[in-house]
Amino acid sequence: MRTPGKQKLRDAVYGLYERRLIRSLSLDRIPRHIGVIIDGNRRWARAVGDPVSRGHEAGANKIVEFLDWCDDVGVKVVTVWMLSTDNLSRPADELEPLLRIIEQTVDELTAIGRWRIHPVGALDLLPGATAETLKAAETATHGVDGMLVNVAVGYGGRRELADAVRSLLHEEAAQGISIEELAERVDVEHIARHLYTKGQPDPDLVIRTSGEQRLGGFLLWQSALSEFYFCEALWPDFRHVDFLRAIRSYAQRERRFGT
Repeated sequence: MRTPGKQKLRDAVYGLYERRLIRSLSLDRIPRHIGVIIDGNRRWARAVGDPVSRGHEAGANKIVEFLDWCDDVGVKVVTVWMLSTDNLSRPADELEPLLRIIEQTVDELTAIGRWRIHPVGALDLLPGATAETLKAAETATHGVDGMLVNVAVGYGGRRELADAVRSLLHEEAAQGISIEELAERVDVEHIARHLYTKGQPDPDLVIRTSGEQRLGGFLLWQSALSEFYFCEALWPDFRHVDFLRAIRSYAQRERRFGT
């Protein structure tokens, strides 16, 4: 158990290190778009002996902090993966509380009024109340002149690509384009215009917490040329210094964009 004196010293050292990291950042090397895979909520809850729902609550609270940090350094777009299509198959006694937490979090982000909320995911797979909360958040924040926050709920990278191709086919068919003509002319840009994130810059940096070093289907198309940062901390334990280290790591890399 830490004594008050040791904790005070620890906080002072942490503060000095944090300020040093901030001073080391180059404003011209800040990623425009950050994607974050928030992982480790359940493990965090189990480690402290709390129910899983408490871990999801702690993770939801961290989202607002994270968005504040992104806003502070000038990030323009953030995509937060809150619930995958695979997560929808979790037992009802876990999924239903998680969906309520997501709805409350989205309502909170909307009430803050500083960010534009854009849902990305298969809303048709979600319960009606959750889908309506996401749609209402987008409508309510449409005119906000602030950071764009993509809330990925019911999101899966493969599902997004299938939806994009389906949308492209419907659009071309409505214009009388035959499948043969489409096969001749379709290209990368045609598909990109039908993604959930159409019109947005692709993520420059993707962060994943909890020590897992995989994408799990997150922004499969958009992250083809992204930089990745994997952090050992579980999402509820992700600190400002962890965020600053990720930004510093990104700034120190020489991006080759696939060349």
